[in-house]
Formats: sequence, structure tokens, C-alpha cells
Amino acid sequence: MKKLSARRRHPLAAVVVLLFALAATGGLYTAFAPASKAKADDTAQSLAIEEGKKLYLVGCASCHGTGGEGTTDGPTLVGVGAAAVDFQVGTGRMPAQQPGAQVPRKKVKYNQAEIDQMAAYIASLGAGPAVPTKNQYNPAGADAAVGGELFRNNCAQCHNFTGKGGALTYGKYAPGLEGVSNKHLYEAMQTGPQNMPSFPDSVLSEQNKKDIIAYLNEVNGPETTTPGGMELGGLGPVVEGLFAWIFGMGSLIVIAIWVAARTAKAKKS
Repeated sequence: MKKLSARRRHPLAAVVVLLFALAATGGLYTAFAPASKAKADDTAQSLAIEEGKKLYLVGCASCHGTGGEGTTDGPTLVGVGAAAVDFQVGTGRMPAQQPGAQVPRKKVKYNQAEIDQMAAYIASLGAGPAVPTKNQYNPAGADAAVGGELFRNNCAQCHNFTGKGGALTYGKYAPGLEGVSNKHLYEAMQTGPQNMPSFPDSVLSEQNKKDIIAYLNEVNGPETTTPGGMELGGLGPVVEGLFAWIFGMGSLIVIAIWVAARTAKAKKS
């Protein structure tokens, strides 16, 4: 007892006890707190996937299969990622009203919480592009001039150089980009919906996408005007050719008639 009492009175005894208490507290926190948070996150994710599957089975499974494997009426959704769901459902293109060459944009059927749940379920079927964060698609500080060059090189062939859209083959078309949200523009580039090719970060970097979004905001913003009235390029890529065909051929026909009339008159003389 005297030895134990002497150790307790040692000058370093209080320091040793304090260090032991801190170590024990830190160990308990490390063992239990992160695990609890991770468990809560896993539970929330599992609930989102479960609810998303219910929504999917009601609104999507008839075309895409009960497990997203695809059918003759719809492609497989395994590996398309959450971003594809957020774009397609968030723009009202899905669920589709009827099969066709192109699924048009229409009124959105689901709220954002339900869209997030379906996206979580589809993402659980296979790895794919995730829904971008606001920082990823926010064009603040981006270079609209660089974005314009990138857009003209990669997108203008279908969407027109100002994003007005235009006709493609077999009843398909490139939709106009005016009024499309920055998030959906980013997701479209990331996932390549319908007839559009995808532009992953290995092709167009995150900064490239921001630059393109900045350009589209610039040319289609509320302050954008067209001096002198509506321009031909604002109606779509085929309008210039149609104009040349109608007025060019019309002019040639008028000239041919005039030459024939002058020739006939000359012969009579």
C-alpha cells in the first residue's frame, strides 16, 4: 500500500493519467463515431435506391426491363450513370410518351427528390457518370471565347453555331439549347443523350465544358439581340440551303424565261 501511495504522489502521475484518458477518448471516438456516420450514410443511400427502384418499376420497367437490362423498346440502363437519369427525367424526355425517332422534351413528371432516387437506383446497377456538382457546371470565370471555338468545332454541325438546333436524318433533330439549364448542358455533354456523342473529361475537360456553357449563356442570354431582325442562321442549319435553293433556282428560271422570250422575239424580227 505504501508503494502504491508513493506512485500516486509521483509528479508525473497526473500527466500519465491525462494522456491515458485522452488516448482512450480518441480511441473510442475513432471506433464508434465514423462508423455511425458511415452507417447512417449507407442507410440513407439504401433507402434512396429502394424508393428509386419502386419508381422505376412503375414508370420505366415496361421499356427498359425490370432490372434495367433493356428490351426491344428501350436500351439497357446498366452503366449509364446517375447523370443520364437526371438529364433524361429532369428534362421530361423520360418516361417517353411513345416510341419514335426522337424523344422530345416535355413537362417534367417527377420532382427532384424522386429523380434523385431513380438516379441512385440506376447508378447502383453499374458505374457511370455521376450527377455534377454546382461547382462543376458553374461557368463563373470561364472563357466564353474559348467555349465558342470548342462549340463550333464539336457541336455546331448539329446544333447550329449559336445553339438554335437543326434537322438531322430519318426524322431526328438536334434540339435548340436556348433555355437549357447549365446542369443539363453539362450532363448532356457528359452522357451523350439520344443521337449526341458523349464528351467525357478525357475528350472535353471539366473546364472545357464550363467554357462551352459560358459561350451558350452569352449567345442565348436575355440581353442577346439580333440587329436588323431574325437572321437565317437563327432558324437552323438547313435554312441557308433552302434559301439558296428557292431564290437561286427561282432566279435561274426567271433568267431562262427571259432569255427564251428575247430569243423568240429576235427570230420573229
